[in-house]
Amino acid sequence: MAQDSVIQFPSAAARWATHGQAETPPADHFVTRDGIEFAGTHLILDLWGASRLDDIGLMEDTLREAVEVAGATLLHIHLHHFTPNGGVSGVAVLAESHISVHTWPEREFAAFDVFMCGDAKPERVIPVLRDAFTPSQLTVGEHLRGVVQGA
Repeated sequence: MAQDSVIQFPSAAARWATHGQAETPPADHFVTRDGIEFAGTHLILDLWGASRLDDIGLMEDTLREAVEVAGATLLHIHLHHFTPNGGVSGVAVLAESHISVHTWPEREFAAFDVFMCGDAKPERVIPVLRDAFTPSQLTVGEHLRGVVQGA
């Protein structure tokens, strides 16, 4: 008759530890601001009366600058240039989340989403976008993502 056997696995910390972090669980990069604990800040920006929204080179340079001033970590940029109107859609994928963009040059309108967690400062992106695309009107909405209830 076969004998039952027990397989013992090491603890999760020992099993997944890298770079000498066996004793420290990985950081979740949640933020605490004004007594509220949350995953990150999601800014929704609408730019009206904006210019150069069909300039894909400017868009890439602007996204790179925005990432840098926000203190975020760029992983990848993907942009698509539409024809015939020249609109641009794309995303800068960040370790801290993303910046996405959709433009309608024929309407002089651009929609940006800026979502960042951890120590990144998404609000620092606003002047970069304003300087690059010179909108006559810029509106900003803020949503705290992943608010920890009862914290």
